Amino acid sequence: MELDPFGWQSIINSYLRAIGWSVVAALGFSIGIGLALKVFDWMSTDIEEWEEIKNGNMGVSLIFITLIASVAFLIHKVL
Repeated sequence: MELDPFGWQSIINSYLRAIGWSVVAALGFSIGIGLALKVFDWMSTDIEEWEEIKNGNMGVSLIFITLIASVAFLIHKVL
């Protein structure tokens, strides 16, 4: 028995699959960006990035923004 591609069951199935993939993508982004920030924090031992950001250092903030954007683009291509 084939499903009608325009029937309610097919539409609900498509919505559920889209929501499932959205959850998977959100988890992938959050884990990937969190891991990248932690690795960057481990690699740069000479500076306390979070304290510098709290003090208003825009240079460190821009580095973090660039890091988050680059990891997001990489994860987006994978997912």
